[in-house]
Amino acid sequence: MKENKNIKDSECEFFSSDPAHVKKAAAAVPEESVIETMAGIFQAAADPARLKILLALAETELCVCDISVFSGFSQSAVSHHLRVLRDRKIVKYRRAGKMALYSLEDEHVKDILCKCLAHVKEG
Repeated sequence: MKENKNIKDSECEFFSSDPAHVKKAAAAVPEESVIETMAGIFQAAADPARLKILLALAETELCVCDISVFSGFSQSAVSHHLRVLRDRKIVKYRRAGKMALYSLEDEHVKDILCKCLAHVKEG
């Protein structure tokens, strides 16, 4: 094939679409409100401090004080990060007397974290 210096390696040399592929791709994309919710989840988890908290919560239930000690963040900062994660339904909490114990919302969140970590480690 003749090299065209105006074409990037990541682009097609000519425009042609496959209707079957387009239909399959379009069917895989949910409605806009779902896309926005998903983007919010990834945005919240993209912060390194929140990601540290999520990875710790993937292992065990923790209170704000525990998270503050292992992470080195102030309790106020931890509370702020947990609020963002709770608002996005990524973490939840339960009361145990005067303590609030945080955990991941469900196994889906843990699966995403574990798969992402495995992906990074194998790269």
